[in-house]
Amino acid sequence: MYSEIASNKRRSVLFIGLFFVLWLAIGAVIGLLFRTFYNRAANNGYGAAPPPHYGWTPVVVGMVICGILAIGGIIYSLTAGTRLVLRVSGAEPADPIQYQRLHDLVEALAIGDGIPKPAVYVINDPSPNAFATGVSPDKAAITFTSGLLATMNREELEGVAGHEMSHIKNHDIRLLLVVGTMIGMAALLASILWRSAFFAGGGRDRGNQLVLVVLAAGALLAIVGFLFGPLIRLALSRRRESLADVSGVELTRNPAGLLSALRKLQQNDQPFKGMNHATAAMCIDDPLQHHETWYHHLYDTHPPIEERIAELEKIASGKSV
Repeated sequence: MYSEIASNKRRSVLFIGLFFVLWLAIGAVIGLLFRTFYNRAANNGYGAAPPPHYGWTPVVVGMVICGILAIGGIIYSLTAGTRLVLRVSGAEPADPIQYQRLHDLVEALAIGDGIPKPAVYVINDPSPNAFATGVSPDKAAITFTSGLLATMNREELEGVAGHEMSHIKNHDIRLLLVVGTMIGMAALLASILWRSAFFAGGGRDRGNQLVLVVLAAGALLAIVGFLFGPLIRLALSRRRESLADVSGVELTRNPAGLLSALRKLQQNDQPFKGMNHATAAMCIDDPLQHHETWYHHLYDTHPPIEERIAELEKIASGKSV
């Protein structure tokens, strides 16, 4: 298991690096498009002015701008990503008196795992689910829905909390925050560029060329935001869920708790209203997996829950996974 976790972390760093290189490539392509179109538009029919020679400056400028945007997105996700996820999901701090048993359970697991006690949040939602967030064990939080607290007994709740604690210890959430932020930023910039192109004045030659460059830039960013980005997030998160299951069982020393919890989650058919495609990857059970059509499953961030149950059943019977 430990070799798989180490291999998974190495692959994660590789994927983040590839994602950054992809942003640089987008900047280079945009620069090339600018260079090509503007050189062609230089002779506009009103004179014999020679075309300007920009050299490779537009390419370099495009790479620098996209690189700065990528670094800015990473910094934002590391400094404000946790607060953003908690805010958009409607999470509220769990009252230490009302939820004393929950706080005690999380604290006991944190001591057993050798990490600081994460902050505990609750979402008022009948759909049973939970997720962890945070860029490091020192700044982590675990959130439970009211539906999960009402559905699970103490043993099952301990299994769920152990699963989320494993995500925190393995730094899984930090990577998902970075990738999720970059995907969202690409989609947002694509939308802004397309709107700018449609509302901008066309002009005759250079204006039209600029609109083409802006549309092309929006298309490239849309590909990242809606195709390559989700595929990278899928590659990062699917195996992590199974590893967190195994790590959580190792922490609690009781596979029956998480196994029973997953069986209950398998029967759930209530959509999680506070989640969306960007944050669903953080949940113990994909809140979108049960409620959408077949083509959405191409981007599932979780392995099928029956596979996870089968792995835990092997552990419970004394077999290795």
